Amino acid sequence: MRLPKGFLASGVRAGIRKKRPDLGLIVAPDGATAAAVFTKNAFQAAPVVLAKQSIKNSGGRVKGVVVNAGCANAVTGKEGLDAAKRVRSRAAALLQCNENEIFLASTGVIGVVLPDKKVTDMLPDAVARLSAGGIDALSHAILTTDVGPKVTQASFTIGGKRGRIVGVAKGAGMIHPNMATMLGFVMTDAALDATTLHHALKTAVDQSFNSISVDGDTSTNDTVLLLASGKIGNAVRDDAADFQRALNAVCRDLAWMIVRDGEGATRVMELEVRGGRSERDAKLAAHAVATSPLVKTALHGGDPNWGRILAALGRSGARFSVKRVSLAAGRVQLVSNGEPAAYKEKDAAKVFSRERVPITLDLGEGNARTIVLSSDLGHDYVSLNADYRS
Repeated sequence: MRLPKGFLASGVRAGIRKKRPDLGLIVAPDGATAAAVFTKNAFQAAPVVLAKQSIKNSGGRVKGVVVNAGCANAVTGKEGLDAAKRVRSRAAALLQCNENEIFLASTGVIGVVLPDKKVTDMLPDAVARLSAGGIDALSHAILTTDVGPKVTQASFTIGGKRGRIVGVAKGAGMIHPNMATMLGFVMTDAALDATTLHHALKTAVDQSFNSISVDGDTSTNDTVLLLASGKIGNAVRDDAADFQRALNAVCRDLAWMIVRDGEGATRVMELEVRGGRSERDAKLAAHAVATSPLVKTALHGGDPNWGRILAALGRSGARFSVKRVSLAAGRVQLVSNGEPAAYKEKDAAKVFSRERVPITLDLGEGNARTIVLSSDLGHDYVSLNADYRS
């Protein structure tokens, strides 16, 4: 896969991780308009702090993105901030741009200061390896516990011009709405102003990365960055509806890949909550079910134990009447108006044994709805996280 016009990428090994590439670089040689969303965790990593400052101070312009895996550089105080600043300074010198045009992102172990010399020593090599086909190397360089890389693309039309969006992400654990231990970088050759980009990104993220859950934890480093090079030559104020559609699709694809790649995951529950009195009620219900350890372990076992789903709903805080609640797994009706439906256990078990398990929970109260993706929870999740730093 090649990047959209106006972007180059590379991935190299800096030695932060053992025997794996761990340093990625994205460059827009002529610069790009940028918009980003970040973790809401109170302990925000040094790269997040600097990235927020850079986008604000540059007026939403980015020329280079430096990403490292293996070290989050979070909760590291002044020492960690200084290390990140040295990386930013070195990258700016190599790319001949202002330091505020450099965007930093990190992922890995919290509480360890970034070994910045390893990064700065390898940045010249990362620059030398830049290419329009460097997305594959980049996608591998940003992984931590991920099973594999996550890359997707979509095309769109804007102002009579045909454009592309390419997205790359990492994430497998500490995944929950309000972002997670995930990094996402989305690039397009469309011309869009920073305000339009920010609105488009927020819309796409709310229905993708903010609607997934692996384990209920969120991280200190979550970042999704959207870059627009403007190389297809459309007018900035052209109708961006088709662009939004394509961006939504790219973010949803990446979100699905993250949940499917959840640490130890074997199944994904595609939970639709409908009939809520308000969007808040629908989300409360969905998030309670999606994060319930009992629901997730039943999912792992392929067990259609729907009582766990209703028990989670009951403590969610969502407003509903138990006499109006209905529940279905695919086409199998499990509960109707608060009472067990007539169904065959083997039919429900077949649905729960799929890789994608569609669940519909109807509160019977209104028109609000939401969709959340959630992975199962099995033995491998405990093993991976118990040995994470070993």
